Amino acid sequence: MKFKRPSFISRNALLILGVLLVGVISLASIFAPWLTPYSPSALDVDALLQPPSTAHLMGTDALGRDVFTRVLYGGRVSLWVGFVAVGISSAIGLVLGLVSGYFGRVVDEIIMRGVDVMLCFPSFFLILAVIAFLEPSLTNIMIVIGLTSWMGVARLVRAETLSLRERDFVQAALAAGAGPTRIIFHHILPNAVAPVLVSATLGVAGAILVESSLSFLGLGVQPPDASWGNMLTEGKEVLGVAWWLSVFPGMAILLTVLGYNLLGESLRDILDPRLKQ
Repeated sequence: MKFKRPSFISRNALLILGVLLVGVISLASIFAPWLTPYSPSALDVDALLQPPSTAHLMGTDALGRDVFTRVLYGGRVSLWVGFVAVGISSAIGLVLGLVSGYFGRVVDEIIMRGVDVMLCFPSFFLILAVIAFLEPSLTNIMIVIGLTSWMGVARLVRAETLSLRERDFVQAALAAGAGPTRIIFHHILPNAVAPVLVSATLGVAGAILVESSLSFLGLGVQPPDASWGNMLTEGKEVLGVAWWLSVFPGMAILLTVLGYNLLGESLRDILDPRLKQ
């Protein structure tokens, strides 16, 4: 009896779903000006708290602003925060992990004890404490999230570097007289990128959740700028009479985070051959 080999779609269903979710939401946010005729801050006193209709696909808020438009523009904010914050954290974690794993001994102890100290503080409350003393702004949010979320990347890269530095190609480079900088960035780094890519993909989802939480608490993106978090805050006040103000931004957060999580988990399965055994 012959068994039919699983198709590419069946074998990578979660990857495809993650790519579709991330792709559709990203493209919709990027092309927001061409997908909606409204401005995210345009007021319409004749259309206050209107339910979803053909004129307003996701209804309007208490100021008559189109919710669909604000969800699209809020996606720009959330995705920008996610990418920049993860870029900062990945860069810091990558450098510290490479240095710690390659040099070892005292350097490794100092960096890893610093990681342990940072991990002693709950990340969200540490971010909340720092943001509370700064002016709420998109730039501050991205920087603070990036500077407080590099520890996992550093540990991943350190573990990879500890393994890679004992490989034959690294020993051959040492025997040929290559210096530490060349070995780290030309031989070890290209082989240690895979776990960083997975971590960065999952980190985007985490950064979006943090930004939304901060905006919900009033410490993130400030009105009238659109953000999924501050849209949830506005919807909370009229939840009993205007459910759409909370449901649609909440669904946007859910689908975006789900998409990046599916994408990250699928990439981990693909890039780590040990999981296939």
